[in-house]
Amino acid sequence: MTPSKYSAARWNDDTLGLLAHGYAWLPNRMRGTIDGTVRTRLLGRPTIALRGPEAVAFFYDEKHIVRAGALPDPVLGTLFGHGAVHTLDGDRHRIRKAVFATLLKDGSGVAALGGHVSWRWREAMTRRRGDSLVLFDEAAGVLARAVCDWTGVPLSDAAVAGLARDCTAMVDGFATPGPRHLRARRARRRQEGAMASLITEIRRAPEAEAKQTALETAAWHREAGGNLPDVRTAAVELLNIIRPTVAIAWFAAFAAHALHRWPHHRDLLRSDRDGTYATAFAHEVRRFYPFAPFVAGLAAQDLTWRGEDVAKDTLVLLDLYGQNHDASLFEHPYRFAPDRFDPQRFAAPGSPDSPMLVHLVPQGGGDRDRGHRSPGEEITVTALATIAGELARMEYDVPAQDLTIPLSRVPTRPRSGFELRPGPDAPRKQPAPDREPHAGPDPIEATPASILKGGDSDRTGTVHQGPKAKIQEILPGRGHPHHGGEGA
Repeated sequence: MTPSKYSAARWNDDTLGLLAHGYAWLPNRMRGTIDGTVRTRLLGRPTIALRGPEAVAFFYDEKHIVRAGALPDPVLGTLFGHGAVHTLDGDRHRIRKAVFATLLKDGSGVAALGGHVSWRWREAMTRRRGDSLVLFDEAAGVLARAVCDWTGVPLSDAAVAGLARDCTAMVDGFATPGPRHLRARRARRRQEGAMASLITEIRRAPEAEAKQTALETAAWHREAGGNLPDVRTAAVELLNIIRPTVAIAWFAAFAAHALHRWPHHRDLLRSDRDGTYATAFAHEVRRFYPFAPFVAGLAAQDLTWRGEDVAKDTLVLLDLYGQNHDASLFEHPYRFAPDRFDPQRFAAPGSPDSPMLVHLVPQGGGDRDRGHRSPGEEITVTALATIAGELARMEYDVPAQDLTIPLSRVPTRPRSGFELRPGPDAPRKQPAPDREPHAGPDPIEATPASILKGGDSDRTGTVHQGPKAKIQEILPGRGHPHHGGEGA
């Protein structure tokens, strides 16, 4: 192949730059290019980074990009697990993904998860009424209990609490060296072992007696050749339903942050009768706040991207965080505006969705059924919309705390985890939903700092900030003195 005019020299490895700058790394690099294409090296490997709708289509074409070999051991050993569906391509990927994607095909099944989240949330807030709590930690516990209810995983309260801690550790430590990463590896080993024990127990009974819960589907699903996967692989895939659901705790903390900073959305959520605004709010939280910086794959063959040669086995990155804040795709991208996803305002006739959803890639893009797009997006949106609605209807106090959201940390969240104290009128515990586990196989460019001072932060007076509070918040947008750019 003809050498690229943008080829990265062997000494031009930017791994340390990525570790140092996190979410800001790739958008900052792209600002220095003409066509939004970045050439560099990561871990010594030639790398090209792309952005935009055309790049999404290019990246998710399996003739162009494959996943096998793209994910390094630090990611597999913590976030996804060795042998996970994320590492497969072609028929092996489609067959295994289809088994678990049926869990999400039935809208009533996903709605049932929302019911479990709502009940577990109210149970937790009733128990913690009047106590100070960290919303991130509490949400992780709520989500772990709800997804175990939903999938039929029978764990004690103590085991579910450990599952919540371990799942958040897996996500928290996948992208960094040091103690966080070691905790993530230990957490994955612990939970893979626990889930493997459950799978082994399920397989002791005849397959004909299986009740087709997600747990039993993980135990009995067949691979491309018709064989059962080994117990460890089955455990990995079961965790790949549970772990991403618990990881919605990051979005829950961001939702609380958004409601605290822009409290008028509380009234809009309270008056939302059919869940349309809650869904739009969930989409905007996923777009506005940082979660996944990019996704990666390997060039399947010698390719050409916009006239530039891309050699086989080049590491290819698709910029997610940058696309979600691209002004050519989202008007006023640094403004938190859920109504951009309101289908009643923007959907084409006959379409149930806002056209903006086509460009939204917080967890990846492409076709959900045939490609590598996350099949769990409906779970994320449903659970997050449920939690946002519950928060909007709650009475709680917000004490003085550090709500900084550092973009150098991946994954990031408010430093405090968002502390709050449920008031005396916190949601009352309600009867549990039917426990019928669902059948199934499943800086953007910169960051402005703003200071919130003491005083009521909600027009209705249901959220109060400490009278001496001085909270620095770093949000997506431009204009932070350390990064430069345009103000939010």
